[in-house]
Amino acid sequence: MIEHGGNLKAAAEAASCRADELLDFSVNLNPAGVPEGLLAACFHALNEISPYPEIHADSLPPLAAEKWGGHADNYLFANGSSELLALIPRVWECARAIVLTPGYLEYAESFRKSSVPVHEFALREENNFHPDLKELSDFLQPGDMLIMGNPNNPSGVTLPASELHQFILSCPDVKFLIDEAFADFSGETLLDFELPDNLLILRSMTKFHSIAGLRLGFAVANPQLIAALREAQICWAVNIVAIHAAEFLLRRRNESAQLNTELRRELAEQLTAAGYKVYPSQANYLLLKTPVPMYERLLKQKILVRDCSNYPGLDARFIRVAVRKREDNARLLQALAPQAPALHIRLAKPALMLQGTCSNAGKSILTAAFCRIMLQDGFAVAPFKAQNMALNSYVTPDGGEIGRAQAVQAEACRLDPDVRMNPILLKPNSDLGSQVILHGKAIGNYRVRDYFRKKAELWAEVKKSYDSLSAEYDCIVLEGAGSPGEVNLKSTDLVNMRMAQYARAQVLLAGDIDRGGVYAAFVGTYATLEPWERELLYGFVVNKFRGDPTLLGDAHDYVKNMTGKPVLGVIDYQHDIGLPEEDSVNFAFTRPVRKDAQTLDVVVIHLGHIANFTDFAPFEVEPDVRVRIVRSAEDFGEPDVIIIPGSKGVADDLIHLREKGLDKKLLSSKAFIVGICGGLQILGSRLLDPDGVESNVTALECLNMLPLTTVMLRDKTLCRTVLRHPDGNALSGYEIHHGQTVADDETLFTISDTQGKMLVCERGRIFATYLHGVFDDDRFRRDYLNKIRAAKGWQPLLATTEYGIENALNSLADHVRERIDIQQLYRKMGLR
Repeated sequence: MIEHGGNLKAAAEAASCRADELLDFSVNLNPAGVPEGLLAACFHALNEISPYPEIHADSLPPLAAEKWGGHADNYLFANGSSELLALIPRVWECARAIVLTPGYLEYAESFRKSSVPVHEFALREENNFHPDLKELSDFLQPGDMLIMGNPNNPSGVTLPASELHQFILSCPDVKFLIDEAFADFSGETLLDFELPDNLLILRSMTKFHSIAGLRLGFAVANPQLIAALREAQICWAVNIVAIHAAEFLLRRRNESAQLNTELRRELAEQLTAAGYKVYPSQANYLLLKTPVPMYERLLKQKILVRDCSNYPGLDARFIRVAVRKREDNARLLQALAPQAPALHIRLAKPALMLQGTCSNAGKSILTAAFCRIMLQDGFAVAPFKAQNMALNSYVTPDGGEIGRAQAVQAEACRLDPDVRMNPILLKPNSDLGSQVILHGKAIGNYRVRDYFRKKAELWAEVKKSYDSLSAEYDCIVLEGAGSPGEVNLKSTDLVNMRMAQYARAQVLLAGDIDRGGVYAAFVGTYATLEPWERELLYGFVVNKFRGDPTLLGDAHDYVKNMTGKPVLGVIDYQHDIGLPEEDSVNFAFTRPVRKDAQTLDVVVIHLGHIANFTDFAPFEVEPDVRVRIVRSAEDFGEPDVIIIPGSKGVADDLIHLREKGLDKKLLSSKAFIVGICGGLQILGSRLLDPDGVESNVTALECLNMLPLTTVMLRDKTLCRTVLRHPDGNALSGYEIHHGQTVADDETLFTISDTQGKMLVCERGRIFATYLHGVFDDDRFRRDYLNKIRAAKGWQPLLATTEYGIENALNSLADHVRERIDIQQLYRKMGLR
């Protein structure tokens, strides 16, 4: 076994790797990490005082008393809790030192060095190493001192502070040294109760605040005992850097305990599912019992854990693992997976998150831009915003309600809006309350305080939505809300950094330079972030700039020097781009358009699994087209054009179409017919799905309006394609399909790509294609409509109508590409 104690180098040598390559689960530091800027703050303070400062650790007890209560005379700060452990046996005498085993090994060692007899009280494994206070009371004798950690190290077992306090009061002839080194993680502390004379509380600031090396701890006891300890303490025991660090930490809000609790619970559940015995812990570590010794096996995989075989009552099958970041925990779990085939590890998809220094910083527009960029680069991408607050909303194809911003972002991805993209929508109905929409449906009106209480429940729903959505795509682009610097909202956050941490997203922080103060906003927002939040931040984006971005270099250097994070790019103010911002986002096809007297009746067949309904959205902007949705034969009428859109379940939708009698209407209609992707397959002769890619229907006869056979393949085609029609028009769009279709009749007019795959076919009044977005092209769309007008004997319309949102998205994407290194961003996300 290799003790940590500074011997990380030896462990690395045993693992045949460098020390910085070793994933260290043996050290119980806060997974939130060392507070960045802490040392800088300390040394800044050093520069403000004289070379011979008159500052002692005595300056800290008033702060501690203010924080935890009591009087300054009840506190003594020292060079780590180890110094206090050495002092206590010399000053606070006892007949016997009683230590709970397994427990921190230095307890017994400190008292033996002072020639105090040490007796062990063994905690039983069958009791999960939970102390039986009745048995312990019978074991104790007057004059004893009980030394115990609460939480215990290595088990993490924690007695409720109220129960422990009552036990101490019931044993007035026994002294109690209670080590609360990890109490900040559990929230259970005797500092919340009256301090009896027979109690000394030991605290370490190293563990929770992750300041190993600064050497800082303190004792809390009655003033007489504290005075005696101070008398025995050497002068200048606490260095000045540690003093300033303590002043900083005692005034600083640290909310990482909630994160640790969540990470610990996840890790414990996954290890238990893997078949390992996990003992209940409330600290930032877990004690495991493995079927066989695992220390050496894990070390060979460059993972260092604490071998607990030298703890009394434990053997080599026991290991202690620190709770680390999710990606580190996942690596540990993967290393244990060969012994645990049932292990389920949640693997996060690559993700990018746009946050802002304030509302209306341009997060929604930038999110849409990155969605379109990733789509253009061949990735299956989807947007996500955990919680949106807006009065403007959008109704999804399945009748759910989400924020309009996410609907536009979905269109940037060429996806149908989905309630999973915005699981929580808040529609304010007063200054103090909102209607809450969950998964697209209203669940009631909540006042702010009531909603905050409900957030813990809603967080679970947000995670479910994200996991479900991300499982279907290559990557996700998330949008935050407001600012991550709103410290009043951090404790209940579920849309900014907490969501980014769950998604393991790279965060871009956007600031609106047009309103002024953007660089102060960058630095100020960064200052409010916890260390774990800063780790998620990739860099800053200056948005809405008017001028020459090369003039901003000095400001960008300043931000980098202050935060360590780069300004990744400058996005110009977008004049008349055609994309409204934030919750005013609106689809182009929802604009009211004045219609001509001669208007074409275009019907869209409503399929149960309709996909990419935005394919027919461009028709809505045309002055001679009315679009209506048809769900049954009764609604069919006598249309001029019939559109069969894409489908996520072609076989099931075809069966449903026949049940509604719509197949007969299609077969007998004289209208022009458009089939897009799934619609093309429905118009064909046969659909074969031998591997059950979309359904359990392996073979199905289709409408037989075109001589086509489609086979569903496991691999999904996802690309942008440009074809040339013989009439000279360019046909462009996106392929998103599992089906591969071939023509059964050589006389059928088809257009194939360079690999020979058929993507377009025409016969008579039928036009079918695999290209989503083919009608986004204004000229092609107008020419198609004029062909129908000519068939009706109407004059053509010569002017084209611009379908603005598509051009706007592409224009915005092009500009963002120019200003931000997209390939470097992909590498940071793990996409390249």
